[in-house]
Amino acid sequence: MTTPDTTWPPGRLNSLGFAKPPHNTRVVAAMSGGVDSSVVGAMLKAEGYDVIGITLQLYDHGAAIEKKGACCAGQDIHDARNVADQIGIPHYVLDYESRFREQVMEDFADTYLAGSTPIPCIRCNQTVKFSDLLRTAKDLGADCLATGHYIRRTEGANGPELHRAADASRDQSYFLFATTREQLDYVRFPLGGLPKTEVRELADRFSLPVAAKPDSQDICFVPEGSYAKVVEKLRPGSGRAGEIMHLDGRVLGEHEGVIHYTIGQRRGLGVATGDPLFVVKIDAPKRRVLVGPRDALLTRGLLLEELNWLGTGSLEDAARAGAHVLVRVRSTRPPVPGHLGFEDGQPAVFFETPEEGVARGQAAVLYDPDGETRILGGGFISRSLPADERIAMA
Repeated sequence: MTTPDTTWPPGRLNSLGFAKPPHNTRVVAAMSGGVDSSVVGAMLKAEGYDVIGITLQLYDHGAAIEKKGACCAGQDIHDARNVADQIGIPHYVLDYESRFREQVMEDFADTYLAGSTPIPCIRCNQTVKFSDLLRTAKDLGADCLATGHYIRRTEGANGPELHRAADASRDQSYFLFATTREQLDYVRFPLGGLPKTEVRELADRFSLPVAAKPDSQDICFVPEGSYAKVVEKLRPGSGRAGEIMHLDGRVLGEHEGVIHYTIGQRRGLGVATGDPLFVVKIDAPKRRVLVGPRDALLTRGLLLEELNWLGTGSLEDAARAGAHVLVRVRSTRPPVPGHLGFEDGQPAVFFETPEEGVARGQAAVLYDPDGETRILGGGFISRSLPADERIAMA
């Protein structure tokens, strides 16, 4: 178990990178009630830091959604409070329900209605956790905000850098690409260099009441993985029928709303031609779902919006130079080789080998090919550049 650092000499950096002893360093620990954030709070307290635990209540767990394995509501808030009491730190619960609904849940519904595929976990990190909570931490006089994310912050030649977690199976860099340089100066990730197995062991050694608690799964406010039900609840009447059309122009049937479909989907289409069919394009204004063979999913490149650049120099300079990058278009996929450039005057990413199933609204995260761990930034996919010209014309 980590013990307080009582031999700390002046001038030496403490474990969070500050040139002062831990007991003079105030840290706000974001505590969701799960194992990871609880271990962060316990570790920092044991090292002698002045730790304040904060938990965000993000939705009404009684009237809205109660989901096993979710976070930031009900039992999770109770668990976070119990952990804080056990390790001996002050703990506060902040009501962010209205902010979360406006910035995350409403955006989730509108993005689906527009025919795109949202990632609410990234929106939550952008707007609630690394914006509102970060400001609260500063208001409390904290030197930094510490979270239980699996990602590494390292000091580079030009300031802090963001790197993939040491435990590749737990890496959360895909969901944190939007962390700005200013936020990176302030946020710390104590678990970034640890494997999940060791974090579980630490939870046992600290005798935390959540040591055996399962990890949260899926999207916290989506019960049973039914995205369409949440959209229909937030936007009544959103399930408007339309055509399911084959890439060759044949109308194969009708659907009950574009919110039920995403790019690359194969199951649950409700139509059949004898050959496997995949959703290759969603035209929300026309309420049309376009399907075709698997090779029609191939994409040669993509355009990005809401860009965040953490690399050296500017993104525009990197694009003009055709800089080589590794590109990750799904959290479950490994990064693939590509390069930066321009398309229609906008920064774009081009794949060395066409990628499959790139969905508008998802994120494209860029990594440095030299070492493959540094996050250079990324953005949300505003448009894909299909390898099959029939899709572009459809």
